[in-house]
Amino acid sequence: MLGSPEATPSTGAARASALPPPVPPGGWSAEPRPATAEIDVFGLTDSGRVRRENQDHFLIASLHKLLRVHQSSIPPDDLTPLVTESRGFVFLVADGVGGRPDGAQASGTVIRAIAHYVTHLTDLYRRLDSDRESEFLGQLERAVLETHDLLLKEGRREYGGAGGATTLTMLFALWPRAYVVHLGDSGCFRLREGRLERMTRDQTVAEDLVRAGALRPSEARQSPFSNVLASALGGPQATPLTLATDARRDDVVLLCTDGLTKHVTEDEIADRLRTLQSSEQVCRDLVRLANERGGTDNVTVLVGRIRPSPR
Repeated sequence: MLGSPEATPSTGAARASALPPPVPPGGWSAEPRPATAEIDVFGLTDSGRVRRENQDHFLIASLHKLLRVHQSSIPPDDLTPLVTESRGFVFLVADGVGGRPDGAQASGTVIRAIAHYVTHLTDLYRRLDSDRESEFLGQLERAVLETHDLLLKEGRREYGGAGGATTLTMLFALWPRAYVVHLGDSGCFRLREGRLERMTRDQTVAEDLVRAGALRPSEARQSPFSNVLASALGGPQATPLTLATDARRDDVVLLCTDGLTKHVTEDEIADRLRTLQSSEQVCRDLVRLANERGGTDNVTVLVGRIRPSPR
């Protein structure tokens, strides 16, 4: 459900005080980029126990330079690998807004559009350094807002007005940095040194009322405004929250739709991330737990980490 509150958060409001500064003391990490074999990522989506249709979509993709050979006199087996090691990863999760037409179509459109835009940012992220970080984050935000315009145009064409809308949470990991762009009430978490950090905040009317002092945090979850989005792609307002932060080898990141957090607490998420054996295992465990507790919504979970070095 979408709302149109009087005030919306400004870009950058996602920087929680618990998070480190944009560039940590001493500059960017000098640790080598993790090898592809060290990366452990997995995503899982489920319709839940109540909804007939799954309106969630997600994507996990690695970023490479690629040489595509069309013809050669050299036998294919004699050519060296023409795809580089991964230069980074992008994680996307989108939750189509209920109560509007084509929520699943909207979330799918956004995933496809963002994937297309990312392929055209390769020159920028290949040469990314601290001087160009704000430019890169601005490019990501513009790409997201272009998908908002695309959904609005589709809504006018297909429905004569309000069409499909969706949340979006994106994590762009380019060692040793990470960039988040977020709209709506899906979420991104990071486990660091055993403590769970929420890297996004819900863009709901209830959350805006809490921030304005009109509602206590304990009341927000039961508020009828907790499911009314203040910001969404394709909705009346789309105000991305952005974050730039550092990345560490022991970080574990999790992206999810609110179908998880409706049934599983942040403490429970933290417990499972602290003891995970693989990204696949923890995704399956969390989806199963949400469904065992009612599964009232579609649920999607993405997890990524660097495998610990053998001792």
